[in-house]
Amino acid sequence: MDLRLQVAILLLAFSRASAAQVAPQATGPGNPLPAGNLNYSIRYAQTAEFGADLGDLQTSALSGSVNYSNNKGRAPFSLQYSGEYNWGIEGPAYETGFYHHLTVSQGLSWRRWNVSLGDNVSYSPEAPTIGFTGIPGIGEPVVGSTPAPPPDQSILALNTHVVDNTANGDISRSMSHALTLDLGGSYDLFRFPDGNGLNTDTISGNSGVTWRLNGRNSLSSSYSYSQFSYPDANLSIQSDTGYFGFQRNWNRKLTTSVSLGPQWTTSSHSALVPSTLGVSVNATLTYQFTYSSAGVTYSRGVNNGAGYLIGGEVDTASANYSREFGKRVTLGFTASYMRTSGLLDNGITTAKYGGIEMTRRLGRYLVVFANYSATVQSSSSALPGNALGQLFQVAGFGFGYSPRGERHTR
Repeated sequence: MDLRLQVAILLLAFSRASAAQVAPQATGPGNPLPAGNLNYSIRYAQTAEFGADLGDLQTSALSGSVNYSNNKGRAPFSLQYSGEYNWGIEGPAYETGFYHHLTVSQGLSWRRWNVSLGDNVSYSPEAPTIGFTGIPGIGEPVVGSTPAPPPDQSILALNTHVVDNTANGDISRSMSHALTLDLGGSYDLFRFPDGNGLNTDTISGNSGVTWRLNGRNSLSSSYSYSQFSYPDANLSIQSDTGYFGFQRNWNRKLTTSVSLGPQWTTSSHSALVPSTLGVSVNATLTYQFTYSSAGVTYSRGVNNGAGYLIGGEVDTASANYSREFGKRVTLGFTASYMRTSGLLDNGITTAKYGGIEMTRRLGRYLVVFANYSATVQSSSSALPGNALGQLFQVAGFGFGYSPRGERHTR
């Protein structure tokens, strides 16, 4: 079956599953939805894109998003979807076409047990950079709830369709007020329908324990395993990592966490990818103000090679800031740096990107926005022509229909 058809079927199945969660209930005209929060928006954007040797481009984009959660303590469900169609007005086609991104999660709590299942699936015309969709200029908040790009697309590309689907599950048990055990796993399908990248399958598993020392401090210890398989190359890479972590809530506004440990990497072809011992790190800092929020993250570890390398060691640092001015104006800023080193000693790729956006609400339903983003990437390895190799800028503006968050109760 054609891969694009499979994606369409998958998205349709998810949309039906989500519709079952938010379908109208026979609870009377005053309660059209089950208890929960529903937010949605529709946007139109005009962008101008500048790519130096790539040429300049003008586009129009029509996009929409939905965010729903049922607020059930014992069976929480959440759904976030964003879709877009981008068409070119003038110039070459960097990112025209359809985009879809859907995340769903279902939890279950029973006594001391907590179970969660989720899926994250996307179909995009380029490597994501900013916001939930990862597509700059379309008017969604540049400071998204999901960091972008995901770890498996640390090398940025234009005019490159990618299907990325990750299914995950997790189960935890509270042994006491201070001790929690956790076990989880995931499977990721990473595909290039147009054949201009390296297909990858990833299987991951993890287990860990968390000790709550007091109301502000906690310690953790965990082990994780990942296997990256390349169907077209008949090769696989494995990584084993042990983490030791510490988290502190300094006050109601400031939280820091860090986990690090040794990472042992092996492969099914040791002559091609020799065994190595490295360090894996995850660190975050978040600050929540009354009208603004800020965050800084850093991570280091082995990934699948982003579709262009047989495995890579990636360093990622990012920062974001968002502020509300009254109830009508919101300003957002985000910036990231990524460095990908090939496990085959085949060069280093560095990417930097940043974006800023201002949104102004006109009444209860309408918003206008303007934004700017810049991305630059360079590499000492021989990457395909669809991988970005220079400065790429996007300036956009537009308007949207976006009612304030609505809460529905039975």
